[in-house]
Amino acid sequence: MTSPLDLLGTWTLERTIDDRASGEARSVAGSTHLSLLDDGRVRWDESGVMRWAAHEVPVSRTLFVEQRGDDWFVTFEDGRDFHPWSTETAVDHDCPPDVYTGAITVHGAGAEVSSWSVTWTARGPAKDYTMVSLLSRAE
Repeated sequence: MTSPLDLLGTWTLERTIDDRASGEARSVAGSTHLSLLDDGRVRWDESGVMRWAAHEVPVSRTLFVEQRGDDWFVTFEDGRDFHPWSTETAVDHDCPPDVYTGAITVHGAGAEVSSWSVTWTARGPAKDYTMVSLLSRAE
């Protein structure tokens, strides 16, 4: 399994969101930066511009990835648990009444990682979308 430590650095972010509930397609173009903090956590910062129809909105978020025993876990900026870090199996984020299923896919290994992706599918009473984030090494 690829560790978040293998992904430190700056990545170009291209995200598509297929919102089946609203019938809209959205995209985000920006960057993602993973940095190692003094406490051993990885800070995961994203920023970019979301576009759909005639709209453009700046977007950003910060997550953290922390080691718990032999495993890693992703948390929201405020410290709430998000999901286990796994590049081998799908993960779930239970957020009633919605259910999110995600997957991290890494292309390459160690310093040879050229790109990675994060896919989330959300389903619930008011949500039905798939969000795919493609990340490639920034030049």
